[in-house]
Amino acid sequence: MERQEIFEKLNEIFTDVLDLDECNLTDETSANDIEEWDSLSHIQLIVAIEKAFKIKFTSLEIMKWNNVGEMVDSMIQKLK
Repeated sequence: MERQEIFEKLNEIFTDVLDLDECNLTDETSANDIEEWDSLSHIQLIVAIEKAFKIKFTSLEIMKWNNVGEMVDSMIQKLK
């Protein structure tokens, strides 16, 4: 799966889970950039992403992410 395809699907997930009108994620996007992205919604996002992409993240992986780009990098490794 290409990076752009992942971002398109992530935009849909973030829009749905966070109840946004639209979402335009970039590699640099972090929770600080989206008001609705708090600790509870973070868990909901992780669960939705794991389900949609049929992958699982470890707690250590999740804690290391500083932005969406780092999350996508982890996803690409798992989707190979």
